[in-house]
Amino acid sequence: MELIRKLAILADAAKYDASCASSGADKRHALGDPSGQAIGSTEGMGICHSYAPDGRCISLLKILLTNYCSYDCLYCVNRISSNVPRARFTVDEVVQLTLDFYRRNCIEGLFLSSGIVGSPDATMEQLVDVARRLREEHHFRGYIHLKTIPDASPALLAEAGRHADRLSINIELPTPESLQALAPAKSDAGIRRSMARIRVLADDARGAARQHAAAPAAALPGTPPRRAAPPRFAPAGQSTQMIIGADATDDRTILATSAALYGSYRLRRVYFSAFSPIPDAARGLPLVAPPLVREHRLYQADWLTRFYGFGHNEIVTGSDGMLSLDADPKLAWALANRGRFPVNLNTAPRELLLRVPGLGVRSVDKLLAARRVRRLRAADLGRLKVPLAKLLPFVEVADHTPGRSLDAATFPMRAPRAVPEQAGLFDAPA
Repeated sequence: MELIRKLAILADAAKYDASCASSGADKRHALGDPSGQAIGSTEGMGICHSYAPDGRCISLLKILLTNYCSYDCLYCVNRISSNVPRARFTVDEVVQLTLDFYRRNCIEGLFLSSGIVGSPDATMEQLVDVARRLREEHHFRGYIHLKTIPDASPALLAEAGRHADRLSINIELPTPESLQALAPAKSDAGIRRSMARIRVLADDARGAARQHAAAPAAALPGTPPRRAAPPRFAPAGQSTQMIIGADATDDRTILATSAALYGSYRLRRVYFSAFSPIPDAARGLPLVAPPLVREHRLYQADWLTRFYGFGHNEIVTGSDGMLSLDADPKLAWALANRGRFPVNLNTAPRELLLRVPGLGVRSVDKLLAARRVRRLRAADLGRLKVPLAKLLPFVEVADHTPGRSLDAATFPMRAPRAVPEQAGLFDAPA
């Protein structure tokens, strides 16, 4: 099969994997490399676009090593019983494609996954070999994300972490019962065992790095020279992906599973992927995809638990266990907890300010800094460029108190008094 045909098949087969963001990658590039042979970078603009926390765009070549698979997961387009075109790259082809795309300024890194052919170790060994050759033979300094095969050997996981920036293993479905029903060849225990191994390896690498950093910088006379820095292990951490809407699991259970994964395995990110009907689908699967807004609401709820201090068990306010599709989870929580509002922006603690609809982490930090200088007024909120229509019904400032009731549709409120023009607290100095 021609290489371009393989690329068309295996790039299309990889589109269902959402967990390919590059957040957490180190800034690393070939310039200044002492060997003079390095190539690639995790920085700059370049097929699949991912964004780091500081806003850098990292373009990734996102492909499967092969879409042949010995498993028959009902939700997967690449399952053994699926009637789709099949293809397989060699290790050499993936390495060369990555380098060629980089030289053409199309990508800054590689996201590589695979169907399982033979044993998990046989498949994982080829994935690791791609990363090893890119790093050691071609001195590639770009971003590499490897999808871990469940139950791969600890030795292969350790080698994968030495070469890849991020490792991920998909939890697949929110509950073990759903996994058993839709993917009987996979084991929830096996997936979690691999996650635990990655966490232990990452913790050991961080511990070794701390010990090395604490060692004396210069050796005393007669003592051995300082050892080289220990190798790092997947510095961008590990992530996972969960399919939403392929079973009847509600959002409350999904968020509980997500919270347990963060806590147990120190995941960098849990990705949610709305189920998409596939060709020749099994009868046990829904015929219609869930609304994409449900996936969006789950991401918003996940953000609240990670950065806003919400507990996973308080975000879902409906009795049916589902997030509202009409309002974002923060607003829905505020409307279900009207007694907590209005919040006085001049006196409330940071934890409570983060729960106010319309205020983000950066806005809250700016407000806390500004109110040390003087009392906040409505005009200051306007200069902060926050959504006033969403914010004002829930807050009090020196010259504004909202109306008595909070209504999801109208948000009745008293208009703020006119205030004299003055220099804004958040304006840049002249």
